[in-house]
Amino acid sequence: MNMNQKDIYILGIETSCDETSFSIVKNGRKEIATVIASQIDIHKNYGGVVPEIASRNHVKNITMVMEECLEKANMKIEDINAIGITYGPGLIGSLLIGLEAAKTLSFIYDKPLIPVHHIAGHIYANSLVKELEFPLLAIVVSGGHTELIKMTEHYKFQKLGGTLDDAIGECYDKVARVMNLPYPGGPKIDKISKKGKITYKLPLPLNDDSYNFSFSGLKSAVINLTHNEEQRGKEINKENLAASFQEIAVKSIIVKAKKAIQNEELKHIILAGGVASCTKLREELDKLGEELKVDMSYPPIKYCTDNATMIAAAAYYAYQDGRKADLYLNSKSNDRLC
Repeated sequence: MNMNQKDIYILGIETSCDETSFSIVKNGRKEIATVIASQIDIHKNYGGVVPEIASRNHVKNITMVMEECLEKANMKIEDINAIGITYGPGLIGSLLIGLEAAKTLSFIYDKPLIPVHHIAGHIYANSLVKELEFPLLAIVVSGGHTELIKMTEHYKFQKLGGTLDDAIGECYDKVARVMNLPYPGGPKIDKISKKGKITYKLPLPLNDDSYNFSFSGLKSAVINLTHNEEQRGKEINKENLAASFQEIAVKSIIVKAKKAIQNEELKHIILAGGVASCTKLREELDKLGEELKVDMSYPPIKYCTDNATMIAAAAYYAYQDGRKADLYLNSKSNDRLC
């Protein structure tokens, strides 16, 4: 592979949950090669990720995935400038597998070790599509997070607000379970909602002047509605319930994002996290961007779920900022971005 010495190549490693992924990214913007070994077919039998099983499969897959990624890129570890690793948050056993691999490579090949917060990775997935314009608002929506993050420059994060209880992705999955939809539930709700109509009345949670969210009440409202309909001997229309639920869940995000855009004088709005793949959310954010004349962008679907490409992209900007770790770096199952 022809490489310019001025170019920076980052090897990213991501094992925070049930995907084992390696990726090589040039200059934080161009994906050279990515390999992901997904365990979704294993864990769907249990209705969710089983941590111990996830860890075992990371051990099984990690060397194979690394070798396949290097072969795909036609590169060697010696060609890499630095190694970016997800240190947290996530499943501690899964995180440790990737971290030990990263530390081993860093030690053997004398490469800088760049620690990457998992949410920073999701945010920087957007840089693979378009250069970030500051000040910006990152709308972080995933199974474990729902946050509004303001950025005034690279790697400067300010939390404007977040969920007070359930994350939006967690709410989607729990509602899907109530509706007897298979795991993972979020994409299933998004899909069947397109065939439904908004016929069920659900409350808009935490409709106040703050930038915070709450989804436990919405989840409870769906559970109560389903239970009450069953008690009356009525059958729930899943398509209509999916459409009704998603309307409110997405509206919660849009209402708070609109307030932030208007109050913070932002230039660019980006979407980050697994729920960023929700088509309804993207459609409503496009409308909001047009209404407020603000640039709106989000990563392709393949960069929304966990992947090492986003970790390598984030690591590039951390590397440019002089951030690196020693071999005492440890994993954190819980860790705030800011």
